[in-house]
Amino acid sequence: MQTNRSMPVLLARFAALVLGALPAMAQDDRPVVAAASDLHFAVAEIAEAFSVETSMQVRLIFGSTGNFSRQIREGAPFEMYMAADESFVAGLHAEGLTRDEGDLYALGRVVLVAPNGSSLTPDESLDNLAQMLAEGTITRFAIANPDHAPYGMRAMESLITKGIWDDLQPVMVLGENVSQAAQFALSGNAEGGIIAYSLALAPEASTRGTYALIPEDWHEPLRQRMVLMNGAGEVAEAFYAYMQEPTAREIMERYGFVLPENE
Repeated sequence: MQTNRSMPVLLARFAALVLGALPAMAQDDRPVVAAASDLHFAVAEIAEAFSVETSMQVRLIFGSTGNFSRQIREGAPFEMYMAADESFVAGLHAEGLTRDEGDLYALGRVVLVAPNGSSLTPDESLDNLAQMLAEGTITRFAIANPDHAPYGMRAMESLITKGIWDDLQPVMVLGENVSQAAQFALSGNAEGGIIAYSLALAPEASTRGTYALIPEDWHEPLRQRMVLMNGAGEVAEAFYAYMQEPTAREIMERYGFVLPENE
């Protein structure tokens, strides 16, 4: 897969931010919640409501589900892990790194998105994308890195279903996580990309482009699971429970997530 020339610089900056944040965690009494990037706006809003209702606070860190899984194995001091793909939670539980098997908290969706002014018109069948690709008018197309980002994997599966995955390789731009992919896709420097539905609905993104939901049977389900880590404290336990309360569930639905009982 190829990326544009700015990718090494962007990824280096992202890595520096993450690595720089880890030592500071020990100086902050708030429990750290490692959450998949698709949750950025929804869980930030939930954490704010949690703080107002309980006077307790958590520290949110957003990133790639796969990278967080690796950091947990390396001893990162997270107390709660919110994965975009439940298989990562299962793997950590099998190694004895989590309190239990956790709980399914949502099912995610992916969308084809295009920034304002793009020649790409999002449609659920990806027909316009395929046509532009055949005409050679796609210069950059963004997804999250499928090697460690579940939303990138689902984007890849959708493009394989459409039969255009291989043809897109010369113009593919990979984000370290789906949030970064959304930034690339909506920057105006790419014709578009495939990102999380929740990010397309966020106020910061909804005015910058248009989107179309990709059929859910074009890819494996995005079954998103959360879990408490061994040694999680009372505040982390309270936030974990709050994620299953009506306030949190309403916010999750507003950002396009399907609740487990509605799957």
